[in-house]
Amino acid sequence: MTHGPIDPRSLRGLGEQEVAARLRADGPNELPRASGRTGAIVLRDVLTEPMIALLVAVGTVYLLLGEPREASVLLVSIAIVIAIELVQAGRTERTLQALRDLSSPRALVVRDGHHLRIAGREVVRGDVAVVAEGDRVPADGVVVWTPGLEIDESLLTGESVPVRKIPGSPDDPMAEPGGDTSSCVFSGTLVVRGQGVLVVRATGVATAIGRIGGSLATLAPEPSPLQREMARLVRVVGVVALGVCVLSALAYGLQRGSSLEGILVGLTFAIAMVPEEFPVILTVLFALGAWRIAQRRVLTRRLPAIEALGATTVLCVDKTGTLTENRMAVHELRVDGATWTPDPSRPGGLPEAFHALLEFAVLSSQRDPFDPMEVAFTRLAQAQLGGTDHLHETWTLEREYPLSPELLALSHVWSAPDAARYVVAAKGAPEAVMDLCHVAAADATTIGRDAEAMARGGLRVLGVARAEFGRGRLPPTQHDFAFGFLGLIGLRDPVRNGVPAAIAECRAAGIRVVMLTGDHALTARTIAEQVGLGSAATIVTGADMDWMSPDELARAAGTATVFARVTPAHKLRLVEALTARGEVVAMTGDGVNDAPALKAAHVGIAMGGRGTDVAREAASLVLLDDDFASIVAAARLGRRIYDNVRKSVTFVLAAHVAIAGMALVPLLVRWPLLLLPVHVLFLELIIDPACSLVFEAQADEPDLMRRPPRRRRSPLLGARVLRRGLLQGASLLGLLLVVFAVARASGAGDDAARALAFVGLVAGNLGIILANQSWTERAWRTEFWRNRMALAVTAGAGTTLALILAVPWLRELFRFALPPATWLVATTVLALASVLWADLLERKAD
Repeated sequence: MTHGPIDPRSLRGLGEQEVAARLRADGPNELPRASGRTGAIVLRDVLTEPMIALLVAVGTVYLLLGEPREASVLLVSIAIVIAIELVQAGRTERTLQALRDLSSPRALVVRDGHHLRIAGREVVRGDVAVVAEGDRVPADGVVVWTPGLEIDESLLTGESVPVRKIPGSPDDPMAEPGGDTSSCVFSGTLVVRGQGVLVVRATGVATAIGRIGGSLATLAPEPSPLQREMARLVRVVGVVALGVCVLSALAYGLQRGSSLEGILVGLTFAIAMVPEEFPVILTVLFALGAWRIAQRRVLTRRLPAIEALGATTVLCVDKTGTLTENRMAVHELRVDGATWTPDPSRPGGLPEAFHALLEFAVLSSQRDPFDPMEVAFTRLAQAQLGGTDHLHETWTLEREYPLSPELLALSHVWSAPDAARYVVAAKGAPEAVMDLCHVAAADATTIGRDAEAMARGGLRVLGVARAEFGRGRLPPTQHDFAFGFLGLIGLRDPVRNGVPAAIAECRAAGIRVVMLTGDHALTARTIAEQVGLGSAATIVTGADMDWMSPDELARAAGTATVFARVTPAHKLRLVEALTARGEVVAMTGDGVNDAPALKAAHVGIAMGGRGTDVAREAASLVLLDDDFASIVAAARLGRRIYDNVRKSVTFVLAAHVAIAGMALVPLLVRWPLLLLPVHVLFLELIIDPACSLVFEAQADEPDLMRRPPRRRRSPLLGARVLRRGLLQGASLLGLLLVVFAVARASGAGDDAARALAFVGLVAGNLGIILANQSWTERAWRTEFWRNRMALAVTAGAGTTLALILAVPWLRELFRFALPPATWLVATTVLALASVLWADLLERKAD
């Protein structure tokens, strides 16, 4: 049984229990999609890593040499290395999967009479969903109300012309795409104009796109410039290591007459030299960094954005909803010079002279509005005009003339029952509405002066007008109506708490904040003063931008802090102008037309609360709470992640310099071998978690937000990273070679000298971690104990090393003899001192 189109306000939606039951019955509203890396795939990738292949080769050589015990230890060690890799890969994959889930399309639904923004996968059959321009339809359904909804269904039909929808009944049958779908909408299609309310009829695999085998787009980890740089570095070092490995094997075999032992030496050197941790560093730190940013309500849709965050020099943000709360309230009405300010304690106190102004402000808004301005109009009208004939709930909306870049005003055409003429309501920027009304010059001066006075008070000012038009064919443009100007409405939108402090933090960090708004320049100036952009803020309007050449706009963009009366097209031009100046630009946006600017910016930031799906898909980051302070927190985290990547790379470089040197020098000076494969494996069990998890957990540097942004193209392996890594590694290597030589000369024996050198190497690696936890504070001031991962690695390495020295069969396995305790203590202290000395030396040279 059909009932015809219905009033959307009568739809309360499903209750919580019904939603849960349908979710259990039908499953989540998502289609089969490519899953992340499964455990089997991760295991396969780990087993094909060069490090694992080298370890297997070493084990094979041990078996050929008749050393089954060493081969067995290697197998156990390989299992431990694989376990560490699986844990790290699993944690990274879970993080990326969580980001994929967050990035799925959002849906606005009505449940128990309340509007809720939920993940698209949580939509169920029977849900009442609201869609607006720029949204993707969350599920198949029937439109039950719309003032004019047009949808791009090319995803299903291949036809690029938008399809206009008309209201139907919740019980209407669903048609197939391409048929008579005038009241049907389909999951994944795009709303290109208008808004509507629909009742969901099918979700997940039961939708049209599900039946034809479509799949959702997923967030996939993509290689960043840093990851590509690391991959090239590993390939280069790998080739060099392979060459040295072959030469070492040949040299050892020729010197000592054992080809198998020569191969063992060569493989040991290859294991010591190949920095296979570099790709792990970027994968783990970027993925977990994106997860940390998500905890601050900022979703990273594209991992390379994390790099750009740390280099951002200009942050362009929308005023409404980002710097302000987007919680509009009508503050002042002005008609013919007279003003009225609403008093919430006095409902019904609106003077008669202001009735038409508020009446037509409501008529120029949506019937069931979501825009904060229109909500403010409706709320005030219900309080002041409720019960009167000024609220026209029985009127029918015949046509909407939308806002456009050429005319910052919109109009609604209404038909009243039994009326002979249409009634037209318009609202928009005062100058645009005066243009529609063809206001006389003298009156325009007076109205403009009133609008400026309201704007100076920080109000967002709109003009309102009315017209009538005979029944029949409506004209193509708003200019064809004979409008009469009714008055001005001023709305106040409070500044968000914390915004002035966040802007001050950006200023200290060398990030210039530029405010964008569609408001009057005077309103923009007042808000700029309130948020801390300065009372002398340089303002450029959209009209100014229209006549500026690219060079002129680039010069203006270098000093302006406020852009008023701007459109999405102006945003794109601004990004291009700032980029031409060499700036690294972050840009916020929420509408369909903002997508080009978001794509053009180095970091596009879409609004998650009020933003469209199209804007989110074009952006690198999604601001889930639309709060400016969250952007600044994300910039801080982006800088921290980049800092920690550099520290981790320095640690790996220093550790490999020391290990590779200890593997190579004995061959050159005909010493007994200092490092065997089992030693290198033990060290890898320290290096692997330290380079990723320890440094990922490292806290901010004290000056993190008091230094200028890094250069966008600055290489990761810059002069400071190379200098620190090489100096720390070489200093530790020199000390260990001296310890080994002195111990041998004192008659301690090769095994005891080897044990001393190895203890010093382990202590030195822990010292390198300590030295690189902060590049601004002295090592002894870094509060090492606050990094729980660093404490865990230190405790694990120290305990295991003590067991190796204390247990006879483990000492024998490592080819150690127990040196005197005083020597062990002295070696540990000297190893730590050598690294810290190198750190002090590097700081002085910096």
